[in-house]
Order: sequence, then C-alpha cells, then structure tokens
Amino acid sequence: MNGLCFDLARLKLCRMSEELEKAATWLAGGRKVALGTVIKTWGSAPRPAGSQIAVRDDGAFLGSVSGGCVEGTVIEAALQAIRDGKNRELEFGVTDQQAWDVGLACGGRIKILIEPVRE
Repeated sequence: MNGLCFDLARLKLCRMSEELEKAATWLAGGRKVALGTVIKTWGSAPRPAGSQIAVRDDGAFLGSVSGGCVEGTVIEAALQAIRDGKNRELEFGVTDQQAWDVGLACGGRIKILIEPVRE
C-alpha cells in the first residue's frame, strides 16, 4: 500500500506506507536500508505499480513486489545496493506460452527500481 495524502482546506495530511514507516524506524536505529518499488507492469502482474519492499542491511524485509515470486532476487539486489550505494533496475517476466504451460491465463512483466536510502 502506498502513502496516502489528503488536502483538507490546504492542510496536507499524509500517511506513510507501512514499508516506508519501517524503513524510517530502521534508519533511526542506525541501520542501512534499500527500497524496491514496482515502477512498471505489463500484462498480468502479481502486484501493481507502486508496490514496495523495504530491506534492512541484515536481510530483514517488509512488503512485497511480486507476491513472493522474485522477492529473493530483489532482496539480494537491495543488499548489494546498500553495499555499493547504486540504484538498479530489475525486470522479470513470463511469456504467454510459459504461462499457458503452467496453467496461467497469460504472461506478464514487472520492472522494479532498487534504491539505497540515503540519510
């Protein structure tokens, strides 16, 4: 779930997502963090654009970018981003034929941006 903002008579009230709140807590506790965000989907995708995962420097995480299908790879990429400070984009997909072969209606792709959080 993404953060929600409301503009009530020009007073902006915002609520951070659970993933961002946890990332902020980890950072406040001296931990390093990276965020993974679904930035684009094509076809059938398990999670919508904007879905996030927060990853702590010891591998603890909160959230989901794929419903579990590629989280392991995303977590490994997030840990590398924490170590080297570099953003990265990952893309995963299933062709329509691959989907049919395992009984799914159609294939799809997702693109995920991995960003180390800088204080």
